[in-house]
Amino acid sequence: MKTCYFCKGKVTEKRIRHVHHWGNDIVVFENVPAEVCQQCGEVYFAPEVLEMMDKATLKKQKPDKTLKVPVFSLP
Repeated sequence: MKTCYFCKGKVTEKRIRHVHHWGNDIVVFENVPAEVCQQCGEVYFAPEVLEMMDKATLKKQKPDKTLKVPVFSLP
């Protein structure tokens, strides 16, 4: 992909951290290959990357590490 579908900005390949929401679970993937719009920040994943993330989430694989995440409720 050369240009963003939404803003027509330039899209470049990067490795990113992606927060993946799956039901009530939140999983963080690091070093994820993605295409990212330099103008608006929209992220695009190849189908095989999405499949790898889904498989890791569904199989409940042992993570490389665990993060502690604070949760706040706003009034």
